[in-house]
Amino acid sequence: MSLEQSVAGRGKFITLEGLEGVGKTTNRELIEAQLRAADIDFIGTREPGGTPIGEQLRELVLSTRGTMRAETELMIMVASRLELVSQLIEPALAQGQWVLCDRYLDASVAYQGAGRALGVERVLQLHSLMGVTLKPDLTLLLDMPVKDGLARMAARGKPDRIESEAVEFFERARQAYLQRAAAEPERIEVIDASLSMESVGASIAAAVQRLIQPH
Repeated sequence: MSLEQSVAGRGKFITLEGLEGVGKTTNRELIEAQLRAADIDFIGTREPGGTPIGEQLRELVLSTRGTMRAETELMIMVASRLELVSQLIEPALAQGQWVLCDRYLDASVAYQGAGRALGVERVLQLHSLMGVTLKPDLTLLLDMPVKDGLARMAARGKPDRIESEAVEFFERARQAYLQRAAAEPERIEVIDASLSMESVGASIAAAVQRLIQPH
């Protein structure tokens, strides 16, 4: 841990959000390179997953075998998130490490709350009941038209259970993401993922830099 981190104390929590095909993996790698260049000690993780139990739950929720109730899907996501926060994210932040996570609670607001039509408040209340109340310091929302993202995703290969949903599902999820961003502009930075890779990368780098050097 660097001297600067030890003085600052608690680490920072960054999340990457967005629908399928928006480029989260590519841009996560750029953020990781930026943090390394700034000599910041960090860990990268993903949702669902990130812990041994979480990875098993990930396989379960994304499997195309059989059907699953929307409520069951939500509870699996909460269970995986609870394990990730308690076992990995909170301990790392407490030690001064930064955490970069591919998806987090906003994803359940969008996918289960809006996409599955379970209701945003219901999703938030369940997380609160389970003690999952940690908020990211910065959320980067990669946004682009749904059909464009799905076209990119289709080129990657066979879709998982959630990726196989209809366009309308993703339209609802996108609107929930954007509404969440409008309600929390101090935390959520909307990045136009339909622009060139260079432009997207520059916008993300600027947002992350503001977190690294707030003044």
